[in-house]
Amino acid sequence: MSRSTARPPTGFRTIRRALSATTAVGLLAGLAACASAGSSEEQEGDGTLAGDVLMWTSFTQGPRAEYMEDMAARFEEENPGVSITIETFAWPEFYTKWTTGLASGQVPDLSSALPTHVVEMIGAEALVPVDDVIDSIGRDRFSEAALAEGQVDGVSYSVPIYTHAQVMWYRKDLLAAAGLEVPQTWDELRQAAEVLTSDDVYGLSVPLGSNDMMATRFLNYYVQSNGETLLNEDGTANLTSQAALDGIEYWVDMYETTSPEGSINYAVLDQATLYYQGKTAFDFNSGFQISGVADTSPDLLDQIAAAPLPRMDADDPIYGGETSNTPMVVWQASDVQEEAKAFLEFLYQDSDYIDFIHSVPGGMLPALSDISEDPAYLDEPTLQQFADTVDVIEEAVPLGTAIGMEEGPRIQAGILTSQGVIEGMFQSIILNDEPVEDAAIAAQEQLDSLFASAGAELG
Repeated sequence: MSRSTARPPTGFRTIRRALSATTAVGLLAGLAACASAGSSEEQEGDGTLAGDVLMWTSFTQGPRAEYMEDMAARFEEENPGVSITIETFAWPEFYTKWTTGLASGQVPDLSSALPTHVVEMIGAEALVPVDDVIDSIGRDRFSEAALAEGQVDGVSYSVPIYTHAQVMWYRKDLLAAAGLEVPQTWDELRQAAEVLTSDDVYGLSVPLGSNDMMATRFLNYYVQSNGETLLNEDGTANLTSQAALDGIEYWVDMYETTSPEGSINYAVLDQATLYYQGKTAFDFNSGFQISGVADTSPDLLDQIAAAPLPRMDADDPIYGGETSNTPMVVWQASDVQEEAKAFLEFLYQDSDYIDFIHSVPGGMLPALSDISEDPAYLDEPTLQQFADTVDVIEEAVPLGTAIGMEEGPRIQAGILTSQGVIEGMFQSIILNDEPVEDAAIAAQEQLDSLFASAGAELG
């Protein structure tokens, strides 16, 4: 079977320089080994799909993991020559899995990804174009912004499979008992979280673990509410503007006054689990909070709701903060690209796709615009129960992007969210008593150095 040979432009290929010399050599050797193995087996097919497809996903929740297994079984039944194996990893584990897999030549044929991952994957020449899949599904059914996150020079390297946005979650019962209104500003959130912090409940947990991107995410909210982003227009990191410094100080203060001490090491699941268990009054997350609370503390389900991210002033416009258009990708090293693409397209059949979105109702919103208005999608009990909350999330989706991708795909985006630099900055301030401004300067310089090593054009 013929293999795609499209390559990203030079600027993106230079991301490989951000890796250590040893890792880079191993990565390129791994890719060469995979490509060599694949080319030795190339042959013109007769149109019949055949081969073993390895799929990696981060769809860890039971219902959507089960859905993927069911779709694989159905695809195999329709295509007896194809065998699909699905391996599932949490997002932090997935990042390590694919980056080390590139170096060793052990990568899948098809996988989920995050938009910031895709930028790095394109830079490593690890993906094949998927415009044929998008066109077959219907290009006009996807948001242009969602497609743009996986495009370079008009070529698409990813297909969005669902979308969601970050919002502020709160406990209605706790606010009512304390006579508090839903916070609209950062100051109001601080005051409410402090009031609601008790022996049984934390006002708001502040997750700062170095093995995840949560501190980056929280700082990004604050900076964006000031009309800035974590990347300056010239591509350099923004940690030393007054808005950024204020944001760092805000989250350090919130950690010290409303958060469990252990959150200094929290990753995303640690953070979310506290809210699922009813141990935090506020949290920031997507609609996945609904299923988490339903599974963990169903008696609290009627007491949770979401509001827009806090603003500096209540009269400020609502902003997006962070939108995730979670995509699927097909890997360059695959010997079964045709089969992988066929299975990918198979996942978007209307009734089946709606079942997939319904596997985490409110958590995954449709990437296909027409499905969002389909009565079969809307007629779902959880979506109806949380209609106001879903409206809040849907309002935020078109207002945001992945962190660092406000100006489109950038090499810097993946570095911002994967290298733990901002997380390390917070830990240095809290654990080592480093002054905020000194820590911010050091982290900004470290990020800019990583950006330059990756070949980003700065200044």
